[in-house]
Amino acid sequence: MARNRGPILRRSRRLGMALDPKSERKLDRRPYPPGPQSKSRRPRKMSGYGTQLQEKQRARFMYDVLERQFRRYYQRATRMPGVMGDNLISLLEQRLDNVVFRLGFAMSRRMARQIVNHGHVLVNGRKVDIPSAHCEPGDIIEIAEKSRTHGGIQQAIEQPPLSMTPSWLESDAQTLRGKVVGTPTAEDVAQTQINAQLIIELYSR
Repeated sequence: MARNRGPILRRSRRLGMALDPKSERKLDRRPYPPGPQSKSRRPRKMSGYGTQLQEKQRARFMYDVLERQFRRYYQRATRMPGVMGDNLISLLEQRLDNVVFRLGFAMSRRMARQIVNHGHVLVNGRKVDIPSAHCEPGDIIEIAEKSRTHGGIQQAIEQPPLSMTPSWLESDAQTLRGKVVGTPTAEDVAQTQINAQLIIELYSR
């Protein structure tokens, strides 16, 4: 399966956002882009196009989505009623791998993707191993019985996640079970720290 590969910390520093717990810790010590003398160099002023492109890359790497798949999300968002930018982030947030991460069952989206790929996750009682599967209100997401002693899942439960469980999800760490109780609101979208309007402007060029 095609994936975004490469050094996560370097990518996190370039985009100015933590893509996993290790990057979150190290960004505090090196909050500047990678490269020689980047700490002492004056930051380059970015063009409007560059700003839009960087925001798209931030969203792509945050949700671990390839360019073709990301464009399909954009096209779907344009056909939905409401604000296109909010629709785009809402669709990304409702991916199964992201929901597993948001519920606190994985320490990063990359880890959540692996957990789903390996068949550790049930949706409404049935195994689903497709990370991009769309979660709807009312769906029950849980860790399979045989996978509840999985070391990575237990570590995620014991340690605070990168982000709190959003209002559209309910999570029970004791039973490793969660429920989708709604869809992401505009406030939930704002908390992702992605300026979706810049992405819409980029694709509208």
